[in-house]
Amino acid sequence: MQLASMFVHPLKSARGIAYERAYASWQGLLHDREWLLTDESGGFITARDYPQLVNVRCSLIPGGILFQAPGHPLVTALATEFDSPTPASVWKDHFTAYHGSARADDWFSRYLGIPCRLLWLGRHSQRQQKTNDQALSFADGYPYLLVNEGSLNELNGQLTQPVTTRHFRPNLVVSGPLPYEEDDWQVVRIGSVVFDVAKPCTRCTLTTVNPDTGTPSADGEPMATLIKTRQLPEGICFGVNLVPRNEGILQLGDSLEVLELRYTF
Repeated sequence: MQLASMFVHPLKSARGIAYERAYASWQGLLHDREWLLTDESGGFITARDYPQLVNVRCSLIPGGILFQAPGHPLVTALATEFDSPTPASVWKDHFTAYHGSARADDWFSRYLGIPCRLLWLGRHSQRQQKTNDQALSFADGYPYLLVNEGSLNELNGQLTQPVTTRHFRPNLVVSGPLPYEEDDWQVVRIGSVVFDVAKPCTRCTLTTVNPDTGTPSADGEPMATLIKTRQLPEGICFGVNLVPRNEGILQLGDSLEVLELRYTF
């Protein structure tokens, strides 16, 4: 079993960047979910409601980020511009982030067709993880999401139109385990980094958005099949959420070792 691919999503709900080698911090892969869009009332914006967000490409530049989208000019956001503390929220978590670029706000407002504000997490996140006192990014709830290629292959065998791991927006993709073997993991090690498996990852309609086009599937797949086949006590699940016990470098090809199982017989 080994690490097959890695993705960093600098802007929540925008297109991810594939990495061969990345720093795995307590907060997540370096630069993952550091930027967030909100509406005028402060509610966070995702591709669940604005699927065209997945067509926004992010490029990390020294001191900031560059955004690209079809039919729109490039725009940059520099961390030094984001010096105004402002309330932020992701689901039930309320914390402080930073606002500051009217230029970026206008760019995203024109792209999505609604008034938008771009927020930066800051040099030190003010949001705390659910299971410890470490910081958390703008991720939904946990610093890492792992998907098993074996589970994806099993799912695709039930679909008319196959989907990719990118439909599930993981940070870490592993190859080798049996389908849904990850449901039983309690503690794993990838390379030099040890992770607790916090819970199965519950899924939503964002899985139906084509990551290459930003178009939701007409038949509601793969969610329609997951509703029938992956109903767990936590909800409709695919993949697992991870919390690290240490920091380190991850690179493709790193071995995955299961240290503890959730269930023993």
